[in-house]
This record gives sequence, C-alpha cells and structure tokens, in this order.
Amino acid sequence: MAEQRKGAEEILAEAPRGRGRPQARSDEETRAIIFGAARAEFAATGYAATSMETVAKRAGISTKTLYRLIPNKAALFEAMVTDRIAGFVSRVTLRACEGGSDIEAALADALTACGELMLDGDVIALQRVILADTDKFPEVAETFYHKAITPTQNALAGWLRTQEKRGLIRIGDADVSAGMLLGMLALQPLRAVMFGHIAPPSRQDIAQRAKSCAALFLRGCGHSKDADQTAMR
Repeated sequence: MAEQRKGAEEILAEAPRGRGRPQARSDEETRAIIFGAARAEFAATGYAATSMETVAKRAGISTKTLYRLIPNKAALFEAMVTDRIAGFVSRVTLRACEGGSDIEAALADALTACGELMLDGDVIALQRVILADTDKFPEVAETFYHKAITPTQNALAGWLRTQEKRGLIRIGDADVSAGMLLGMLALQPLRAVMFGHIAPPSRQDIAQRAKSCAALFLRGCGHSKDADQTAMR
C-alpha cells in the first residue's frame, strides 16, 4: 500500500501544473448559455428594458464575463439572432446535399426545419416585442429582418435550386417560390399566435403542416416525363 501511495505521489509530482484555476467551460459553451438567456430576456421584457446586467444574471455569469465576450447590447442582440439562424441554415443546407429521390419527404423535412424556427414560441415572442419597439429602435427591426428573416428565405430558396438542378422539380424563381412556401407554412399560425388566439404549435403540428404544404406545392411544380410529353404535343 505504501508503495502504491508513493507511486501516485511521484506521478502527481511529475504532472505539469496549469496556471491558475482551470476554466470550467469554454467561451463557446458560455456564449451558448448567454444567447439562450438573451432570447428569454428580450422576449420577456423587450429590447429597451433588457440590459447586459439582466442577461448576465439570467445566464448565471458575471457582467465582467459577459462584456469580455460581447461588447454591448446591440452586439448581443445581433449575435443571438445570428447564432440561432446559423444552426438552421446549416441544417437545411445539409439536407439539400443528401441523396435520395423522395422529393416530397425531403421538402417536408426542410419545411419542418423552417417551421420549427419561425413558429418557435420564443422567436414569436421576440418578434412581438420587436414590433412594439420599432419606433424607438428601428435598427433592431432591421437587424432581425436581415439576420433572421432574409437568411431563412435564402436557405429555402437555395434548397429549391439544388433540387431543380437534380431535375426533381421545376420552378421559375426560387426566391419567389420560397416566399410562397414560407407564407403557406407559417403565416396563418404565426398571426394566430401573435394575436393570442392559439398557443405556439407543437413540433408534431409543425411537421404535419409541413407535410401538407410540401404535397400541395409539389402538385404544381413536380417534374414528370408525362407532363413534358404533354407539353410538347
């Protein structure tokens, strides 16, 4: 036993010692916590009433740490929105790169991803307070439009272009088609939630609506050999 204890002591003595207290989590992990806290704080109290201090408190970190990672509230809002959209765009882009010929199921999956973003309860609440604060903080509305709404439509338009190149669908303008699809998918439930008529839809509800939208859309732009032959006659 004494020899085992001596061996352990020698190993500890030879191990390199770090300087200072080891960091509990990475800056990347801390930023993820900050963004989650910021979404909840902005949605609950609005842009004007939210402060760096209240976000830090909700995130369970010091204001010093928050300011080290993000310089001010405007940068925090933009980073929060960009972070959420980046994950969504990556998800849709990856699905567009997958193989397979079941275009209807693939479109339903892509629309489900869009719906889970657009019809998320926190995102809808955030849009509500942004609209309420538009007169005082027009730059916030601009940030949300350019960092959230536009990339969402662009991601779906890119997905549609990829499928058209594969010969799976035929569309005129991918941007216009994406806008139509997103309107069909989210406009009605989004309005209903924002006016307090219904609760945010569940993931199951979103997936079912996405499936219905995909089927309806593809009846108008499905690419079939029979349709080509009919058009040539």
